[in-house]
Amino acid sequence: MVKYSASLDSTFGALSDPTRRAILATLMLGRASITMLAKPHKMSLPAVMKHLHVLEQAGLVSQEKIGRTRHCQLAAKPLKDAEAWLAHYRLFWEGTFDSLERFLNQDKNKEGQKWPRRNRNRKTHSS
Repeated sequence: MVKYSASLDSTFGALSDPTRRAILATLMLGRASITMLAKPHKMSLPAVMKHLHVLEQAGLVSQEKIGRTRHCQLAAKPLKDAEAWLAHYRLFWEGTFDSLERFLNQDKNKEGQKWPRRNRNRKTHSS
């Protein structure tokens, strides 16, 4: 049985927002400043910082201050944990699809069988 954890909940919670997923996609390319991360989004810098805070609380992003600039970096471990959790369900769905495929193939084979012909020369009883 799969154990549920608060870290997994916060990972999926952080991933539930499209802006946060876009920020993570940008960070996949490498370290970026908060200003760079905010640029493609039509929102204020404080709004982007709130998204980064959620990502940081989930352990998906780390921040480092270099001079006056804050740089963010992707932390992949929570994503790896989420992928491991999803892998259990992937096995379930693959098994379900395999069962469905066997059922459909079995049903297809039945369609190819010939049904016994009805005897049309049968005598009818007349009174």
